Amino acid sequence: MSIWVDKSTKLMVQGITGNTAAYHTKLMLEYGTNIVAGITPGKANTKVEGIPVFNTVKEAVANTGGNVSIIYVPAKFAADAILEAVDAELDMVICITEHIPIKDMLMVKRYMEGKKTRLIGPNCPGIITAGECKIGIMPGYIHKKGRIGVVSRSGTLTYEAVHQLSQKGIGQSTAVGIGGDPIKGIDFIHVLEAFNEDEDTDAVIMIGEIGGNSEEKAALWIKENMKKPVVGFISGKTAPKGKRMGHAGAIISSGEGTADGKIGAMKNAGIYMSDTPSNIANTLIEALKENKLWRSEYED
Repeated sequence: MSIWVDKSTKLMVQGITGNTAAYHTKLMLEYGTNIVAGITPGKANTKVEGIPVFNTVKEAVANTGGNVSIIYVPAKFAADAILEAVDAELDMVICITEHIPIKDMLMVKRYMEGKKTRLIGPNCPGIITAGECKIGIMPGYIHKKGRIGVVSRSGTLTYEAVHQLSQKGIGQSTAVGIGGDPIKGIDFIHVLEAFNEDEDTDAVIMIGEIGGNSEEKAALWIKENMKKPVVGFISGKTAPKGKRMGHAGAIISSGEGTADGKIGAMKNAGIYMSDTPSNIANTLIEALKENKLWRSEYED
């Protein structure tokens, strides 16, 4: 009941000896995530929370079989950390770091073309498969195992949607925070494709925000390909043009990337749109019932 990560995932933490990384490593371990290695240059042969530390990602892979990494390193080193993970041919790398220069991410995007590794982030909360594997900074306790996929540009709105679902007894398969930077790894369509093929995901919640055109592209893909109901919400309806709202990518430029434009495109694609953040779960319930996907376990 998941996409991409589960109990079998062997996670490595890049920058594990830093304070933030060490803190979240402890929380991920407590959730049950299988962390097999840490990577910090010059810190080999030490341990953090009982996890062996290596100098390089390739050394960690050779010794532990790690296949996924999460990056907690300062912005000026983050691009190199991503490239190191790509060179080690990992299945996935999740970059939590924010404020990475756009020119660095442009270089990363070019380098990753045709490569095996999937990148989530940067500036994202990570990915979690409820009850199995938490890779990131999200609060694990709000998640409940189930059959609803969640994908979002906003970390806090991811938490809001997930908490609403869990409070109503509706569990999640996997929740993915793709991040709000203008240049990043995977986008909505990559996640939607995976949920569309996952037999244990019944419906998807997609949360976007102003800026860019990824929501419009996703709406077109949904209209042409999605076999499951999608519930949407767009934040930033009251944002003035030219003002960045939170994320670096959340900015209306030259009249493009507006909330109204995104909402219109999503409605045209048949997406069930929630008018407020507090109504996301109720909108999902309506979509499930209309599509005859309501399950007895959802009843209070």
